[in-house]
Amino acid sequence: MSMAQLLFSFQGRLNRKPYWMTVIATMVIIIVLLLFALILIREHRFEFAGLTLALLVILYIPLIWIGLAIGAKRLHDRDKSAWWLLVFYAAPGILSTAGNRMEDVGFIILHVISFAITVWAFVELGCLRGTPGPNRY
Repeated sequence: MSMAQLLFSFQGRLNRKPYWMTVIATMVIIIVLLLFALILIREHRFEFAGLTLALLVILYIPLIWIGLAIGAKRLHDRDKSAWWLLVFYAAPGILSTAGNRMEDVGFIILHVISFAITVWAFVELGCLRGTPGPNRY
């Protein structure tokens, strides 16, 4: 699999090792970008805060695409549809946001469900072996 196909294509399958290598590399890039932005903002006392934010957004868009592409290929390796990414990526954020607007028991329940989905995604994408042999993908 070429680097372009690994990073930008939603087709094919991906086992755990290249998945984790790409996730780790992406996280390092995100941390470096955030540190760069913090240093730039600190040194220039918010003079270029808008420009820095715009640059971060422009650089972050391909990283989001890469995350979705490798997640889709990892799910394909597990013989699951890439539509599961909606559950794994969007649902915890939506549930946590809704939980923040509630009080008492609702707050706790929604945050526990959000955490459970996050753990499920971690196990499904990062820990479980792919299906052996050919599958739908």
